[in-house]
Amino acid sequence: MEATHAPPSEGRGGTVWLTGLPSAGKSTLARAIAARLRADDAEEAEGRRVEVLDGDEIREFLSAGLGFSREDRHTNVQRIGFVAELLASHGVLVLVPVIAPYADSREAVRKRHAQEGTPYVEVHVATPVEVCSVRDVKGLYAKQAAGELTGLTGVDDPYEAPETPDLRIESQNQSVEESAEAVYALLTERGLA
Repeated sequence: MEATHAPPSEGRGGTVWLTGLPSAGKSTLARAIAARLRADDAEEAEGRRVEVLDGDEIREFLSAGLGFSREDRHTNVQRIGFVAELLASHGVLVLVPVIAPYADSREAVRKRHAQEGTPYVEVHVATPVEVCSVRDVKGLYAKQAAGELTGLTGVDDPYEAPETPDLRIESQNQSVEESAEAVYALLTERGLA
């Protein structure tokens, strides 16, 4: 089944993919960017649509039943990439805070966007594993250290960091607001904010 794309009704859509280790700050950053974009729209009354496709929510609903093998992780990323591109092609600015540990999976999503002519921005939230393990928002690093969990990205499963992301954020060196401002500046430069 081939997707058909209608022109965006309000604003220019695009996908902002935020990749990084667990507890790097991807979701926090995505929510801050979304809030900034929505605040701008409230002032301008343009009605831009902004959505956050959170990796945990996608796993629960769209990718339920998938495990964490390389193949299942690739499938999960492709599903998210498809939904993001579909929304973006209809004028939605989509923020995607998803680990997406493998370079080939992220590249496939980028190519899909390019084939459809849909803007795509990759942001690497490059928080070191030592900082992520201290943050440990979901307790994953503690479970891995206790032997209760295997396959933790960046610890005992690979994370292939982007070599040339559109933007690299070192969240341990700046506030969430500063990080969000850096992404916002890039989106403005690209005509997406």
